[in-house]
Amino acid sequence: MSNPAISNNPAFSGKTLSADELRRIYDQPSAETNRPGVDKAATSAAAVAAANRMSGRGVPTEFGSAEPMTYSNTISKTAFLFMLVVLGAAVGWWMPALMIPGAIVGLVLGLINAFKKEPSPALIIGYSAAQGLFLGGISGLYNGMYPGIVSQAVIGTLAVFGVTLLLFRSGKVRTSPKMTKIFLVGIVGYLVFSVVNLVLMFTGVVTDPWGLRTGVEIFGIPLGVIIGVFAVLLAAYSLVMDFEFIKNGVENRVPEKWGWSAAFGLMVTLIWLYLEILRILAILRGD
Repeated sequence: MSNPAISNNPAFSGKTLSADELRRIYDQPSAETNRPGVDKAATSAAAVAAANRMSGRGVPTEFGSAEPMTYSNTISKTAFLFMLVVLGAAVGWWMPALMIPGAIVGLVLGLINAFKKEPSPALIIGYSAAQGLFLGGISGLYNGMYPGIVSQAVIGTLAVFGVTLLLFRSGKVRTSPKMTKIFLVGIVGYLVFSVVNLVLMFTGVVTDPWGLRTGVEIFGIPLGVIIGVFAVLLAAYSLVMDFEFIKNGVENRVPEKWGWSAAFGLMVTLIWLYLEILRILAILRGD
């Protein structure tokens, strides 16, 4: 999930507060650290990040900060994390042995960041560096089997990101409660399929290298391609959610520290999107 530390707090609800409302809130002696009824337990272990978004856990309650989150400082944080991922990927490319440790550390730090009530720049930076090692290692393996596939996946990822951003900027694409519920159901369904596929592969029930992804075809199209396209659409909607949360946070002047959560969410989505496109291309190019 994208932006797992941002959810239903008024600062990110899509409502832009008036100057008088901001002034009244900012002049209060202190801000509440929790809101009644929002600290609900996750309903599914496979949807921890989704439950965090819906429950409102780990979100700011401050408005009208003297040092607010802005588009500029959020972009700077995102660019910094992106560069860390790229540098880590360069190291992982030449040292593939770091791929597995990077994947494990990235997973652990990703879950910790998702559960933290406030963003931790150090942990978010660590997550980006670890994921970079993983991406570099796995990209090198794929490129060894299918030369040129990495550049194709990068172009595809940037294309989806750019088109989604342009559509969002134009106002043609926005989130809605109904679509977000469909998105959450889709995420859970995708996770269930992935777990079942792995179990079947590890137990030897399915001997195909991709499991059900290429062992099953629908109208001549490998199931993995259909599932992959579905995942790309989920990632694209996740990007829309990221953009909308950033927009609402900036307009409501939440503290600058929450820009780290926004940047973290964008990195999670982009990494997921890249891996899905990479896998689709590998399935299409496989014999």
